[in-house]
Amino acid sequence: MTVAGTFQNVSIDRIVYGRPAAAVLAEEAERLGAARVFLMVSRTLNRETSWVGAMRDALGRRYAGTFDGMPSHTPREAVLAAATQARAANADLVVTFGGGSTTDAGKMVRLALRHDLTEVPDFDRYAIQVMPDGRRVAPTFDGPNVPQIAIPTTLSAGDFNAIAGCTDTRTMLKQLYASPTAIPRVVVLDPAMTLRTPQWLWLSTGIRALDHAVESACALDADVRSMSESLGAIRLLTKALPRSVTDPTDLGARLEAQLAMWMSMEHHRYGVSKGASHGIGHVLGGTCNVPHGYTSCVMLPAAMRFNLPANAPQQALVAEAMGQPGRPAADVLHEFIAGLGMPRTLAAVGVTPDMFETVAKAALLDHYLHTNPRPIHGIEDILEILRAAA
Repeated sequence: MTVAGTFQNVSIDRIVYGRPAAAVLAEEAERLGAARVFLMVSRTLNRETSWVGAMRDALGRRYAGTFDGMPSHTPREAVLAAATQARAANADLVVTFGGGSTTDAGKMVRLALRHDLTEVPDFDRYAIQVMPDGRRVAPTFDGPNVPQIAIPTTLSAGDFNAIAGCTDTRTMLKQLYASPTAIPRVVVLDPAMTLRTPQWLWLSTGIRALDHAVESACALDADVRSMSESLGAIRLLTKALPRSVTDPTDLGARLEAQLAMWMSMEHHRYGVSKGASHGIGHVLGGTCNVPHGYTSCVMLPAAMRFNLPANAPQQALVAEAMGQPGRPAADVLHEFIAGLGMPRTLAAVGVTPDMFETVAKAALLDHYLHTNPRPIHGIEDILEILRAAA
C-alpha cells in the first residue's frame, strides 16, 4: 500500500441524498443563480413518468428546454445535437437525469458550449491520447463554465468523475475528456428516481460500481483512505444489491447502493489507478456496444484471476469484505454476479472469439491497460484475459 500521494480536489459543491429530486433541483438552481435551465433526460422517463414534468414545474420560469434520448456510449453526433438545442436555449445550467451516458453527455455538451464545437472533428483536440508506452496525454484547455446538476438513475457513478466518455463513431472508439470543471456541481441521489430503471440496468451498473471499488482496492498504488472507502463500498453493495433483487421497491436498499456508488469513486480524488477490467470494458462498450454494466459483469472476475500473482493480499481483502474470507476473490465475484442473474461470459453479451483481436488491439490504447497491477506486455496478455471470459 502506497504511503505517499497527491489529493486532487474537484469542484463538486454538494451531494444531496434521500430527498425528492424536483424540490432539490429548484433549490439548487436558485442557489446557483441559474435563469435558463436546460434538461437532458432519459426519453423513457420523459414520456412514461411524471418526474420530468415535476422538474419543469419546480423550475418554473427558470426552465429553458429539454433534450431527451441520448444513445448509449454518448456518440459525438448526439452531443452536437443536444449542444445545438442548449445553445439556442441560452442555457446557463445543464441538468442531467438518467444513466451514465446522459451524465457524460451533459459534460460534453458543456464542453461544446464553452468552445463552440459544431462539427464532429471539433472534438479531436480535446480528447485524451494514450501513447504506446501507456502515457496518457491530456490536452490543456479551458473547462466548461456552464454548471451541471446530475440526478442519476443508475449506479454507473460517472456523476462523481471529472472525466467524460464520448464515442467517435468514425473509429468506434470511446475516448476520454478531462477537466476539473467537468464534474457536476451538484449530485442528487433520490432513490425513488431509480424505480423505473430496468432491473438488469440497475443491477449491472451496481456491478460497475463494484468494479470501481474492487479495482481501486486492488491497485498497487492504493492508500489507506482509498482502501477504506473502496472496501466500505464493496460491503454496502454486497448487501444492497441482493436486497434490490428480493424487493425492487426497497428504497433503503437503493439509497445504500447509491451511497456505495459515491464511495466507489472517491479514489478519483487522489489518482488511484484502475486496471484491465476497466480498460477492456471501455473497448467492449465503444467498439462492441456492450452496456457498461455488462462489461464489468463479464470482465472483472477474469481480470482478477489474471492479476492474482501481483496483488493476492489485496484480493484477499476484497473476499473478506464480501463476507467470504479465505476464498479466491475472483470466485466470490463470479458467484455474486451470477446470483444477481447477470451475464457471465463474453458470448452472453454478443462478443465472439473472432472479435477478440480487434478488442485487444484497441484496448492497448486505453490508459488502464497500462496501469493494471500485473503488467500487460502486449496483445497476447489481453487475449488471455478475453479467452478466460469467453
